[in-house]
Amino acid sequence: MVYQIRIKGHLGPGWTDWFEGLTITLEENGDTLLTGPVVDQAALYGLLRKVRDLGMPLLSVIRV
Repeated sequence: MVYQIRIKGHLGPGWTDWFEGLTITLEENGDTLLTGPVVDQAALYGLLRKVRDLGMPLLSVIRV
């Protein structure tokens, strides 16, 4: 399944490896959109823990 995870604030492209290859899109409003395939719920929770560890507010998680 493909997910879009939106967080408040900008991440640089160097974070792609840390976010397991998700595409990082910086939006003009200051948000970052992480998009890509997530193999299962455990992997999704792992990604959400990484967002939490960064201390950046999670805005939305959408399955595309």
